[in-house]
Amino acid sequence: MRYRISQHASQEMQRRNISEEVVAQVLHGPQQVVVERNALIACQSQVYFEDGCLFLVRVIVNQEVDPAVVVTVYRTSKIEKYWRE
Repeated sequence: MRYRISQHASQEMQRRNISEEVVAQVLHGPQQVVVERNALIACQSQVYFEDGCLFLVRVIVNQEVDPAVVVTVYRTSKIEKYWRE
């Protein structure tokens, strides 16, 4: 997937201590893709961080433009809330 990271997403990545490498890993090989509202998708994967804790990293993407735009990025420990079976 060709993509660019919005300024907002870049700021959130920095604030939330999520590297561009982790975002690229999720975008190029997501464990799940969930359809969100307003033509957005969430590419998500479970990722272990430096402290050994497991988080769900969600990369919210607008695919209706070329290249796709990463709208925001966050991680959550509430995996069961977002994980789809």
